[in-house]
Amino acid sequence: MSRIFYALALIWALTGAAVAQDFSALARALPDQSRIVDEGNTGVRVELGLSQGVPYRVFTLRDPYRMVLDFQEVDWSGLKREAFLQSSRISGVQFGAYVPGWSRLVLELGAPLAVETADLRVDQATGAAHLSLHLKGIDFDSFAASAGAPRQPGWDLPEPAVTLAVPRRAGEHALRVMLDPGHGGIDPGAEVADANEKTLMLTFARELREALLRSGDFEVVMTRVDDQFVSLERRIALAHRAGADVFISLHADSLSEGLAHGAVVYTLSDEASDVASQKLAERHDRGDLIAGIDLSGADDQVADVLLDLARQETKPRSNAMARSLVDGMSQQGGPMNRRPLRSASFSVLKAADIPSVLVELGFLSSPRDFKNISDPEWRASMARGLVQGLENWRQDDLVKRSLIGQ
Repeated sequence: MSRIFYALALIWALTGAAVAQDFSALARALPDQSRIVDEGNTGVRVELGLSQGVPYRVFTLRDPYRMVLDFQEVDWSGLKREAFLQSSRISGVQFGAYVPGWSRLVLELGAPLAVETADLRVDQATGAAHLSLHLKGIDFDSFAASAGAPRQPGWDLPEPAVTLAVPRRAGEHALRVMLDPGHGGIDPGAEVADANEKTLMLTFARELREALLRSGDFEVVMTRVDDQFVSLERRIALAHRAGADVFISLHADSLSEGLAHGAVVYTLSDEASDVASQKLAERHDRGDLIAGIDLSGADDQVADVLLDLARQETKPRSNAMARSLVDGMSQQGGPMNRRPLRSASFSVLKAADIPSVLVELGFLSSPRDFKNISDPEWRASMARGLVQGLENWRQDDLVKRSLIGQ
């Protein structure tokens, strides 16, 4: 049986019912008709109710074992993970937007599973649909042989576009800053009550962008400008494509280790400066896994970057930028973490030739930080601190580089 299933019958149904039904809007997931349950000794049944039919596909990935369902397009509002996942053989489930026009459901498999049957039924009167997948345990070799992300015309997901906010100026160019709002789309990041990290950081990135542009000394590009998933590797690629001079990744995680609170600026190191930083780096890098990214072969690409000798020059510049950003935020009142300068092996910081830092504006697990990050006035003060820190670092960096050139 093929590893990829197509909803051809659904596509025909949509075409035939186009006159009577409007299928241009998003399909809504129906929580009361959706669940994942164990079936028999080795099987799992996935039931997904939808307000209308949409084309879909299914494929599997390994290292770790995952099953991915892509849809055009589903609104997951109202579907609760705890109620949806009732199977002991599925270790986790993630669902959400992937890129504009696409939605994704990812099952983290406790053991190799394959689709035994797939049935999508569309009510011809209402347009409502019900997808039923029966998954069956298979051996490791069979799973590995069929796993892999498909490449298909009409289904491949588009790359995020990069548009420059301000064109290069003649003569001494403005510093081009790549802002990277963490997470996005199917990857919400940390979640507290009705708020999540991806939305808060996109809001702050837009506010910081405006503050940088108003100063007149910066050009700004962003890895994402809406609720869109961008892989870690692609974030680095976008920075290179845009010709960024510096890269700033923006986050507000949730971390219990060390009762974390206050702003922190991270730089790259092979070994984390402390256990909490190591845990945080692992959480950040997990975003690609929960979003169903195929990471096979990625190690070689990362290794090539790590071997780049340009990092010998970039690392001290990144460290100096981190210190300047901490000073800028401190002057605005912070609050800063008791150890505001830390390091860890964040994949998103591995651009060898671009000074890169990761700013944890605070931790959503801290009630004080959550209140601050939700406050527009406090965010504005932190934006001013980051702008001032970048301006101070840029002046010092120009002096140092001119001395090296002599």
